[in-house]
Amino acid sequence: MVRSLVHRADEGIFMPQCRSVGACRRLVGCHAGWERPPAHPHTQHLLYRFQLFDRESCTYTYLLADEESKEAVLIDPVIELAERDAKLIEEMGLTLKYVMNTHVHADHITGTGLLKKLVPGCESVLSKASQGKADVHVEPGEEITFGEQKLEVRATPGHTNGCVTYVCHDQKTAFTGDALLIRGCGRTDFQEGSADTLYDSVHGQILSLPDDYTLYPAHDYKGQTATTVEEEKQFNPRLTKSKEEFIELMNNLGLPYPKKIDESLPANYVCGLYNLPDHLASKLE
Repeated sequence: MVRSLVHRADEGIFMPQCRSVGACRRLVGCHAGWERPPAHPHTQHLLYRFQLFDRESCTYTYLLADEESKEAVLIDPVIELAERDAKLIEEMGLTLKYVMNTHVHADHITGTGLLKKLVPGCESVLSKASQGKADVHVEPGEEITFGEQKLEVRATPGHTNGCVTYVCHDQKTAFTGDALLIRGCGRTDFQEGSADTLYDSVHGQILSLPDDYTLYPAHDYKGQTATTVEEEKQFNPRLTKSKEEFIELMNNLGLPYPKKIDESLPANYVCGLYNLPDHLASKLE
């Protein structure tokens, strides 16, 4: 497999260009135009996918748009980059319908609240199990629609109680949040974490998808952009272990306390709008 990467360095937008028989990982991030991923044979409307990056927290934000209607959703935005996201939405002539989070994040403040101001009319989405504030609370099995596109909500707790994965079956893609990372997974030693629960969630709700589904995580710390179900079933060093070995490993990682958790969690339970630092609060004025 050969993977090259075009990076718009000024705005943290990536366009992976992959030459792989087993995976389609074409994400657009340039002004030249939108690249069209292959559509499901029964789907007439195509899905555009933008992958955006926050250098500080290594968070991926995903902008998905329906070709025909131009309705769009934004997954896991970061408050410091909300203006970037709003600018891209305007440039592409999109109508932002939902600003969604895969869970209540501990490593950055969500851009949901600020984006609702910058792009009037959009609504926030969060799982009901997260117990956070949102315009729309989703539960397992429900679908989020924008144009002709549908995202199935799958509960994938373990990193937090409220983690969900959004699956687009027509495009054979899933957005896994922190539950499953590329060759890794989210930590389970704080914020309702449970290694036992996470193991069952990932194997039961993500790795049970067809092998050719492309998986997009909420973070990556090594410059990787996407993976597949097949790859993670073969090569994930944590989740290829037995459940007992996985629990032992996760319970003994010895990771440091997240440096932004004390400011991020309270804010993220209310759309990123609580007790913000001055440099962020000023954006809402």
